[in-house]
Amino acid sequence: MRGYFGIGVERMSKAMNAGSLFRTAHAFGASFVFTVEACFSRAEVEHADTSRAWAGMPYYDYADISGMALPRGCSLVGVELREATTELPSFHHPRCCVYVMGPERGDLSPQMTERCDHVIRIPTAFCVNVAIAGALVMYDRLISLEGFPLRPVTPGAKPTPLPEHVRGALKQRTKGKKN
Repeated sequence: MRGYFGIGVERMSKAMNAGSLFRTAHAFGASFVFTVEACFSRAEVEHADTSRAWAGMPYYDYADISGMALPRGCSLVGVELREATTELPSFHHPRCCVYVMGPERGDLSPQMTERCDHVIRIPTAFCVNVAIAGALVMYDRLISLEGFPLRPVTPGAKPTPLPEHVRGALKQRTKGKKN
């Protein structure tokens, strides 16, 4: 798949939740992880990160939102439990994006929400653990963008294979001429 994604948390206070989220991000192939205004140290996070995600992908620790830098062309997607947002099953994930989760007992800050290009919600009756919410978002990204065979209509049936990719004709380019 072309593109990339990163995932992080704003104002999180529980290092074990961050470690669990980052370990899951590593498993799903995230390009990087980050924190904004975190209330713990990286050493505390490593207790929950048994996959050693730090060795396999970059970690960015931003003191505040103003210092948060994203790659050019990257969409910022906030994950919130708000009624007036797009529900995750209906969301089309951008190829290049960063997902940001709020703190354990609160919402994304108004400044972070303002900075988001999209805000989505997981359609649950109440908030779930931040690491679980992140896993759901990453799983939805995987199944919606990776080109898996279509699910069968009836239980136990085989998946419908995707049509085989057809390549176009070979184009020869020569210097100075436009084809």
